[in-house]
Amino acid sequence: MNRPVLEVAEIFRASAHRFIERSRARIAWPQHKVMRAIERCRTAALGRHRDRCSKCGKDLGFCFNSCRNRHCPKCQILARNRWVAARTRELVPVNYFHIVFTVPHQLSQLMLQNKRILYDLLFRCASATLLEVAANPKRFGAEIGFLCVLHTWGQTLIHHPHLHCVVPAGGFAPGGGAWVRPKRAGFFLPKEVLSVVFRGKFYNGLKVLFRQKKLSFEGSLSWLAEPHSFARFLHMLHCHRWVVDVRKPFGGPEHVLHYLARYTHRVAISNHRLISLQDGKVTFRWKDYAHGSKKRKMTLDATEFIRRFLLHVLPKGLVR
Repeated sequence: MNRPVLEVAEIFRASAHRFIERSRARIAWPQHKVMRAIERCRTAALGRHRDRCSKCGKDLGFCFNSCRNRHCPKCQILARNRWVAARTRELVPVNYFHIVFTVPHQLSQLMLQNKRILYDLLFRCASATLLEVAANPKRFGAEIGFLCVLHTWGQTLIHHPHLHCVVPAGGFAPGGGAWVRPKRAGFFLPKEVLSVVFRGKFYNGLKVLFRQKKLSFEGSLSWLAEPHSFARFLHMLHCHRWVVDVRKPFGGPEHVLHYLARYTHRVAISNHRLISLQDGKVTFRWKDYAHGSKKRKMTLDATEFIRRFLLHVLPKGLVR
């Protein structure tokens, strides 16, 4: 792949100081840490090492060290390749479905203030939904396995939490004695049923977290700390349509690996989508899925670009 014309690190080096001056009170330490790591990645600040071919012993010269931060666009390739290689041993020779669980945008601010606990709830509710609906004899009647990957961004870097699930087209019958396949090719589980069950589980999960006083309500969300207000908020969410998208099945294990290689260790934006940094403004490419995946360009003030990028910094220890 060709070298990108611009990198996130260059935007941080040019404009992070201006962003910090404007937003000092709202920046958490993990976000500071990510910015500093990306700025220093593969520079003299992190030192260097000598590369040598393990087979022929040829000296390949010195290279600057990587930051290895999981939010850095340059440091995910090796980790991604190791992860995909490990998952290869777990694949079975069947087709795979791609299912996406998305929460309503009204939950965005609450999830930003409670990332660890609500991202965990998203994983638990999506997993429980797949297991419950698949086990229902009227739907599939089997115990299934699957792989879930959390994404928190949309193409324009807005906060858009959703879960990508890769599910084999089959499962074990009760007792584990026989392999059950879908009754119709190209169909796995009804998305309308998945949507209703997912909404109910997330709704109940939020009620439990509120009763246990585990949710944080700060700034513009302070009104939700009052029980009646939170109940109205939950009612609004329950009336909202929750989206679960069941997409066409992959062709087989090799297609699954190709998909995983693209998605598992992705960060909010890759360096190759960046076009320019001029007069304090960043221009980047994005794909407009609402209009036939048309490719477009967007220009943001560099401080707004950094703010959006940092929305997707995950809490320490949270596995994506």
